Amino acid sequence: MRRTVLLALLLAGAATTAQAQDMVIHGGPIYTGVDGAPPAQTVIVDDGRIRYVGPATAFASGPDTVVIDLKGAALFPGFTDGHAHLDGIGWRELTLNLEGSASVAEAMARLSDWAQAHPAGPIIGRGWIETSWPEARFLTAADLDAAAPGRVVLLQRADGHAVVASSAALAAAHIDASTPAPSGGEILKLADGRPAGMLVDAAQSLVAELEPAADPAATREAYRAGFRVEAAYGWTGVHFMSAPWKDMPLLEQMAGDGEAPLRVYNAVTPDGAAELIAGGPRSVADGRIITRAIKYYADGALGSRGAALFEPYADRPDTTGLMQITEQDIVPLYEAALRGGIQIATHAIGDRGNASVMEWYQQALAGVAPSDRPNGADVRWRIEHAQILRPADYHWFVDLPIIASMQPSHAIGDLHFAPARLGDARLDGAYAWHSLADLGVVVVGGSDAPVERGAPLIEFYAAVARRDLQGFQGPDWRPQEAVDRQTALKMFTLWPAYASFREAELGTIEVGKRADFTAFSVDLMTAPEADIPKGHAVLTVVDGVVVHRAD
Repeated sequence: MRRTVLLALLLAGAATTAQAQDMVIHGGPIYTGVDGAPPAQTVIVDDGRIRYVGPATAFASGPDTVVIDLKGAALFPGFTDGHAHLDGIGWRELTLNLEGSASVAEAMARLSDWAQAHPAGPIIGRGWIETSWPEARFLTAADLDAAAPGRVVLLQRADGHAVVASSAALAAAHIDASTPAPSGGEILKLADGRPAGMLVDAAQSLVAELEPAADPAATREAYRAGFRVEAAYGWTGVHFMSAPWKDMPLLEQMAGDGEAPLRVYNAVTPDGAAELIAGGPRSVADGRIITRAIKYYADGALGSRGAALFEPYADRPDTTGLMQITEQDIVPLYEAALRGGIQIATHAIGDRGNASVMEWYQQALAGVAPSDRPNGADVRWRIEHAQILRPADYHWFVDLPIIASMQPSHAIGDLHFAPARLGDARLDGAYAWHSLADLGVVVVGGSDAPVERGAPLIEFYAAVARRDLQGFQGPDWRPQEAVDRQTALKMFTLWPAYASFREAELGTIEVGKRADFTAFSVDLMTAPEADIPKGHAVLTVVDGVVVHRAD
C-alpha cells in the first residue's frame, strides 16, 4: 500500500520532495493556537493549504500524499522568529564563533587556534560576552595581539553593538589617541589615552572597511547556512532585521531557485529606504520573501552601555548611553515611510531610547493623515526590543498603537548583569512582556540570533519561566513578568503573523490557512518548565513541504 511505503520512508528519515504538498499529520496533540479550541488529532493538507483540522478521521491518501505519524510529538502552528539576523546566523557558521566562551583565556585560545588554521587575511569573529567571565572585563587589543600576533582581528561582542580590534586593526584604520569618536559611538581608552581596542556602537564604523568583502558565492552560502540552522530549530519563518538592502535581489533569486525553504519578512537597512519607499513593498515566490519594512537604530545595547537611559548607569555614573539618531533627522524619514506604505521597525533598548521613539512615532503619525497613507491607520509600526521601559510609558503601545518586538532570551541572559547596570528601581519596566500583553499590546517573540543562540525552545522557556537555563532567577527579577503558555505560543505564531500583515494566512492551524507547522519532541503546553529547552524540533513544514525532519 502506497501510504504504508511513504510512512516507512518518513520514519526512516527520507526527505520529502519540494513538490509534496498534500499531507496528513496525526499521532500526537495538535495545538491549533485558536483561543478556546481543544487540541486536534488530525490535520489534512491539500496543495499547501489546511483542508481539515479536528478529531481523528478516515482519510484518503493519493499517490503523492505524505502521511506523518507524530509518534507523540506535539504539533503547533509554524513558529516564526520575530527578530533575527539571517545573514549573521549563517556567517556564525562560517567564521570564528566565540559563543559560550567561559573566560578571556578560553576566548583567546579559540582565537589562537583559528589563527593557526587560517594563517592569512583578517580574522573576523563574534559571540563573546564578558558578563559571566571570571576576569569580569571586556576584551582588549592586547588580548588579541597575544593570541594572534600581528594579525588584523575584529571580534564583535555578542550583542553586535561593540567590536574589539587588534593593534594591527587599529593601525590599519588609523585609530589612535587623537581619533574622535563619531556621534553615537565611543572609543574606550587606556589610562594613557591610547585606544584600548573596544569600539562601541557607531565607532564600529571606523573599522568596517577592514572586513573583507564577501563575494556573491560566499554570501549565498551564508544564507544557505542560515536557512539550514533555522529550519532545524523548527522556525518556519524569520523576520529578518537589518536585512542588507544589497542582498534583497539575492534572496529573491534564491526563492525563485527553490533555495529559500522558510518565509522571510525583511526590515531593510536604511540605505535602502528611499528605493523601497519609492517602489513600495516587494513580494516574490508567493510571499516567500516579503520586503516592506525599514529598520532604524535609536540607541545601543545594555551590555556595552550604549542603551540610552534617562539617568546614568548605576555601575558607570559617567554615562547615560548613546543615541544613534535625532528627532530632526528621523521624523521626516518616518513620515516618508508612512506615505509610501512602508512599515517602520526601530531598535530601542534604554528607557530614554524607547521614550524618544514613541514620541517620534506620535509626531510622524500626527503629521501624515491616514488618507495620505496607503495603509490608512493600519501601519503596525514596531519597536524592536522595547527592553527597558518606564511603566508610565506603557500607554504609548496602546494609544498609537505600537507592536512590541521582544526577545525573551535577553532577559534570562541579562539577569546576570542588568541589575548592576540599572539598579533595582528601573527593573520595574524591564523585559515587561506580561505587563504589555495584559494591556492588549501585540508582543512579538524573537531570538535576536546570532546575538542569542536562536532556538525557539529556549525562547519559549524564557518567556514562561523567566529563569536562566540552570533555573536561576536572582533576587526580585520581576517574576510576575513571565507569561502563561498560551500567550507565549501567540508570541511566536499569531503575533508575528500579525506584525507581518499575514494573520489571515498564518499563525494558527485553521482550515484555509497555509500549512506551516512546527512539531517538538516536548509538549510545550504541559511539560515541566525545566524540560522545555531539553526538547528539539522533530518536524518543520512550510506550505505543506517538509523542510526539516528528525526523530
